[in-house]
Amino acid sequence: MTRKTLTKEDVSKLLTDPSGDNRAQTAAKIAADFGQGTLTESERTIAEEIFRIMVKDAEVRVREALAQPLKENPALPRDVAMSLARDVDSVALPVLQVSAVLSDEDLIEIMRSQGPAKPVAVAGRSTVSEAVSSALVETENEDVVTTLLANTGAEISEKSLHKVVEDFGDTEAVQDAMVHRPKLPVTVVERLVTLVSANLKEELAKRHEMPDSMATDLILQSRERATITLSTESDDDDLDRLIRRLRENGRLTPSIVLRALCMGDLKFFEAAVCELAGVPLVNGRQLMHDSGVLGLKALYEKTGLPENHFPAVRAAIDVARETEYDGREHDRERYSRRMIERILTQYGDPGVKFDSADLEYLLAKMNELPAEIADTA
Repeated sequence: MTRKTLTKEDVSKLLTDPSGDNRAQTAAKIAADFGQGTLTESERTIAEEIFRIMVKDAEVRVREALAQPLKENPALPRDVAMSLARDVDSVALPVLQVSAVLSDEDLIEIMRSQGPAKPVAVAGRSTVSEAVSSALVETENEDVVTTLLANTGAEISEKSLHKVVEDFGDTEAVQDAMVHRPKLPVTVVERLVTLVSANLKEELAKRHEMPDSMATDLILQSRERATITLSTESDDDDLDRLIRRLRENGRLTPSIVLRALCMGDLKFFEAAVCELAGVPLVNGRQLMHDSGVLGLKALYEKTGLPENHFPAVRAAIDVARETEYDGREHDRERYSRRMIERILTQYGDPGVKFDSADLEYLLAKMNELPAEIADTA
C-alpha cells in the first residue's frame, strides 16, 4: 500500500528534487493529512498556505493531486476551493461535483464564466437548489439540462420546467428525463402530453398527477396502439406489469377501471379486477364469465371498487357476452357505442350513481362515436 502521510524524508526529497512528480506526490500527501483531522491548528494553517501556493503550480498534475483528496473536505478554505473549481476541467470537475464548501452563488458564478463541462458537473451534484437549477436551465445546453432533469436530487421550479419544454420540448432525451422525474407540476404534464411519444405518454399517466380523463385516455390509447385491447394474441404478462405499475403509482383508480370496460377494453378490466381482488387471473376470469352474476358479484366485492358501479359493470359484461367482433370497418366504435349506451341506461336506477366526471367522460366519448355506425353490423 502506498504511504500517504508526509514525512521529513518527503520534504528533503522535494528540496533536492523539486520535479513535477515530487511536487504532485507531496501535494497528495499534505492533502491526505489535512483530510484525516490529525493536524494541530498551526499545522493546518501551514497546510492551507501550502495549498494556496500549489493551486498556482504550473503543473496540472500537481493541482489534480490536490483536488482529488480535498474535494469532499468541508474544512477546505473557500478561496482554495474556488481556485480549484475555476481550474482546467481535470482539476475542477471533481470539486464541482461534490464540494460542500462552494455556495450556490459560487456555483452560478463559475458556470456562467467557464466552459460547458462545468455546468454538467454542477447539474449532477447530489443536491441542486432551485436557484442553481434555474441558472443551469438558462445555459440552454442540452447535455446540461438532460443531466439536471435526470438528477432526482435537483429541485427545479415550475418556471424552469416550462422553459425546458419551450427550449427542448421536441428533444427525445430531454423528454425522457423529464417524464421520469419523481414529480412534475400538472401544467408541465399537460404540455408534455402533446409532445412525447406513445410510450412516454403512458409513463406520464402512470407517474404524474393529471386530470383523470386525460390519464384514462392516455392509458387506453397506448394499449390500443399496442394491439392489447382487442387482440386475442396479447401478452398477459405485459398487461399484468402495466396493472401492477398503475396500482403502485396510485393510478389504478375506480374511474380508469370502469372507463376501460366502457370503452371495450375487457382484458384490462379483467386484469385490474383480479389485481385489486388478489385473485389469479385464470380464476378471476372463470368467476366473471362461467359463474354468472353471482361469481362476478363475489369477485367485485373483493376489489374495494365502489358498490354503485356494479350495475354498470354487470351491464358491460352482458354486452361483452352478447357481442362478437366482425372485423369490419368501425368494429371497435360500434362495440364501444353499444357498451356505453347500455351502461348509461343504468344511470339513475336505484343504487346506481356515477361520479360526475365519469358521467361526463362517457357522454363525451359517446359524442365522439358517429351515430350512423351504431349497431350497423
